[in-house]
Amino acid sequence: MVESRNGLWRRKVTLLAAAGLLAISGAALATNQSQQRQQGRDVNQAAKQEARAGKVDCRAANQKSNSQCRQDKRDTKQEGRQQKRDIKY
Repeated sequence: MVESRNGLWRRKVTLLAAAGLLAISGAALATNQSQQRQQGRDVNQAAKQEARAGKVDCRAANQKSNSQCRQDKRDTKQEGRQQKRDIKY
């Protein structure tokens, strides 16, 4: 009778330990994904700001037509999106 109680107790401890390790590893994964998302957002926001500034500078310099300045802005934003994808995946 004592041996069956010890065996049952050991199983419970093992299951609790396994559940604890699983929870910890899941939390670590979530933290890593959160950091990647935040880095991706930061890159994306920086690209948007750079695109805005680039368009303003382009229009002020009057070197290109407005449509060319818009295309430059789109290209800059697209590069930022690609950098974000590179970080996340």
